[in-house]
Amino acid sequence: MPARGPYILAIDQGTTGTTVLLFDQALEIRGRGYREIPQIFPRPGEVEHDPEAIWRSVTESIGAALADAAAPDIATGIAAIGVTNQRETTILWDRKTGAAVANAIVWQDRRTAPDCAALKAAGIEPLVRERTGLVLDPYFSATKISWLLDRVPGLRTRAKAGEVAFGTVDSFLAWRLSGGAAHVTDASNASRTLLYDLNRREFSDELAQIFGVPREILPTVVGSADVVARTKGVPGLPDGLPVAGIAGDQQAALFGQDCLAPGDVKCTFGTGAFVLMNVGDVPVRSSSGLLGTVAWTIDGVTSYALEGSAFVAGALVQWLRDGLGIIDRAADIEPLARSVEDSGGVTIVPALAGLGAPHWRPDARGIITGITRGTTRAHIARAALEAIALQNVELVDAMRADAHRPINQMRVDGGAAANDLLMQLQADFLGVPVLRPAMVESTALGAAKLAARGVGLALREPVDGAAAGRLFTPTMPEATRLACLGRWRTAVAKA
Repeated sequence: MPARGPYILAIDQGTTGTTVLLFDQALEIRGRGYREIPQIFPRPGEVEHDPEAIWRSVTESIGAALADAAAPDIATGIAAIGVTNQRETTILWDRKTGAAVANAIVWQDRRTAPDCAALKAAGIEPLVRERTGLVLDPYFSATKISWLLDRVPGLRTRAKAGEVAFGTVDSFLAWRLSGGAAHVTDASNASRTLLYDLNRREFSDELAQIFGVPREILPTVVGSADVVARTKGVPGLPDGLPVAGIAGDQQAALFGQDCLAPGDVKCTFGTGAFVLMNVGDVPVRSSSGLLGTVAWTIDGVTSYALEGSAFVAGALVQWLRDGLGIIDRAADIEPLARSVEDSGGVTIVPALAGLGAPHWRPDARGIITGITRGTTRAHIARAALEAIALQNVELVDAMRADAHRPINQMRVDGGAAANDLLMQLQADFLGVPVLRPAMVESTALGAAKLAARGVGLALREPVDGAAAGRLFTPTMPEATRLACLGRWRTAVAKA
């Protein structure tokens, strides 16, 4: 049967792999592809990706999604492509060949902590916070760019001569998808570089000079729902398909969860945990260790968000599997954790890559406290789920303070959101209901919705409540909740 369409191809390029989903006009998934990407750990605290492995994972996932759809010529029915991506990860490539000049430095990487410390000592951070809404931390792109320019021989000279391009992963993919015709990034990704002025909505010459980043390497900032490129030479896809939606993964999830009004909140449970609140069309500067960021720019109007990020969430489960061998598969953690009533007093602080918001301590290290002779692997498994949820309580408390409004519900998505015990613990520790939609892949969904908007494609979203999902309501006694929070705060102080 020939392809009918129209379809939307959503590319979700994440930290551990790439997912490609083919949506129809009713936002039903018609094809799915996934490929992992290798993680490279050159030294403690350093995390890299091979950009060619990223691109290969994208093309192979596209092929797998089209094959999964099992319809002849389905690619001809694609109306738009949406891209969403791991943010802050930094890639530099040769403008002539398109080849990366070094491995990508991943958002989790901490190698530029000394550079950030030096800038803080020089009194630069207040200006950076005012301009960007961010903090001086190795998490963001600017110090990664400068590190590469100074470490790869001759690269800074080539960059100043305009021979080198910088991009976060969205920019790199737009370049590759377009056969090198488009060097762009959307405002949500630009706002994660430490180089983007939130008020002026453009890259800042002043910030570029502070961080030693030549303006010649920066991409053009575009809207999140604009046609910004067209495919050329992409395996499995016809030339000329519009790339019409781009957003960082967390902003895409916010859009995918329909958090379109100020005060709407979502949390994505992926490699890390990311809580975002839509704050409307005026940026909010945090006094509680959160980030101000662009949510998206659509039709020339920019919406902003407050964000709190915990660097390690699903990655903690991976560590229990790969590092400690406590579980064989990630899915095993829930039944193991359910086999005990509580963590037996065990508390884990998962600072495996430092602590993010609201602490911003790149020097922090993970700890496990409260271990006794009676501690079992089940207690450690349950403590790990509790740790993921407890991190988010700190983020939400800071968000309440900065936004000056209560949070009555949290919407959730991401792979770990499928864990019922984790979602119940999250509701219990927050003291508010947690809503998990029927489709937890909100990141790809957001990219698809943005792309559809970019080409003017009307979507037929469900109106019968079929996508409502499941609501988790708090059931934990208040005394138990407070005791857990107390143990958590004590443990964090030791990390």
